[in-house]
Amino acid sequence: MCSPADISPVAVLLPAGRVTLFDMIYIHWLIFVIYAVVVVLTMITILMDNRQPAKTMAWILVLWFIPLLGIILYFFFGQNIRREHIVSKKSLDQLTKRSMFEFVEQRNLTLPDEHRKLIDLFTNQQMALPFKGNTVEIYKDGYEFFPALLAEIAKARHHIHIDVYIFCDDALGRLVSDALIAKSREGVEVRLIYDDVACWSVKNSFYERMREEGIEVHPFMPVKFPVFTSKANYRNHRKVIVIDGKVGFIGGMNIALRYVKGYGKGKKHTPWRDTHMKIEGTAVYGLQRAFLIDWYFVDQTLITNRKYYPQNIAKDNDCLMQIVSSNPTDSWPTIEQGYVNILLNAKKYVYIETPYFMPTEPVLFAMRTAALAGVDVRLMLPLKNDSQLVQWATTSYVMETVEAGVTVLFYKAGFNHSKVIISDDSLVSCGSLNVDFRSFEHNFECCAFLYDRDMALRFKEVFAEDEKECVPIELVKDLSHRSFLIRLWESLVRLLSPLM
Repeated sequence: MCSPADISPVAVLLPAGRVTLFDMIYIHWLIFVIYAVVVVLTMITILMDNRQPAKTMAWILVLWFIPLLGIILYFFFGQNIRREHIVSKKSLDQLTKRSMFEFVEQRNLTLPDEHRKLIDLFTNQQMALPFKGNTVEIYKDGYEFFPALLAEIAKARHHIHIDVYIFCDDALGRLVSDALIAKSREGVEVRLIYDDVACWSVKNSFYERMREEGIEVHPFMPVKFPVFTSKANYRNHRKVIVIDGKVGFIGGMNIALRYVKGYGKGKKHTPWRDTHMKIEGTAVYGLQRAFLIDWYFVDQTLITNRKYYPQNIAKDNDCLMQIVSSNPTDSWPTIEQGYVNILLNAKKYVYIETPYFMPTEPVLFAMRTAALAGVDVRLMLPLKNDSQLVQWATTSYVMETVEAGVTVLFYKAGFNHSKVIISDDSLVSCGSLNVDFRSFEHNFECCAFLYDRDMALRFKEVFAEDEKECVPIELVKDLSHRSFLIRLWESLVRLLSPLM
């Protein structure tokens, strides 16, 4: 037996089964060691991905200076799944190429010499075939676009394919869903893809109602915790609609009431300005292919029947167009390379409209190079962004372009969500792509590139109309009189721009 002198005072104070101070310290250091190992292994994984140095450094800084939260952020936003999907993506592309080659034949196709390299770039990397014989209608807001969309839905006789980032359960979303349900009841095939993260706040019952009416509905890359992944990587940011294989829509507008009424209330209400197109002609084949590739991704059903590529839809003109998709699964950033090509080969001007401006280094370099070479480079941005963090990060990039001679214009009549680039009265692109890291590298995007003088001049006229609603950067007091602390903060936020 032990004598009272042999009993430790600590043992007397600690009931049986309690953890001692030594045990707590041991557990603490064990957790710390495990966390340190996880962080180091994560850093090695990031280094081995061979990403752009700026992005690699950004993630390493996040992991080093934001304990625990940094790991969580990397889990949701930073993992690189590109390599895992390249093989399957290439195999799928080969199948869809064969199906389209069988149904599409173009005679007397002439490519413009000044844009042949760009056309070849898109053809070689994405098999984005150039199609002639197209007509285009331009919509500058939701009041123009949605009535046109509903009218075409009402005319549908065979199929309706919708691939959008956002499909909201609001007054407009319910109106469109009712129109789709009505067509489904008539026997029209209706397929819908929406992005699961972008629509995380929409109740599943909204989509289930369409499913019960025979509409095939799929979320794109569903996630388990969408509330934590509102800016997650690898989202389907496309806005592609195809009706009967003859009419297509592409541009910047999703299906939500904000594209009609803007966002905010009362004095904070901000009107919405956007650009969308209706396409009729052979370029609809390209939109159809973009949708069917995404459909295979979400449904594992490969649709290749020629009835989805109807014949004799070419218009009697020479309007040449390519529908170009860009994916994080691609081995090369196709649309980013296209933007660089346009900027470096421009002779007179390049006009750009984008709601978000956090360009990758190649695009920023090309913009500055073009401006320094005497090309009239104009960049139009919203005066007030819908994200303050993005606006802070944008400012440092804007000032860098101004130093090179880029003319920066701020649209003050609302939130300009347009995604357009125009060059030399001969080329224009309109689609879903923003000039930022997320669109160039992380999202699934789709743009129409038009090689046609008349179309370029029409878009140039729209740009000129928007320019009347802009203020030059010299008159924006918030930018010309920024304190040192504000500029320092903008530079710090810029470090995170590859992750936004």
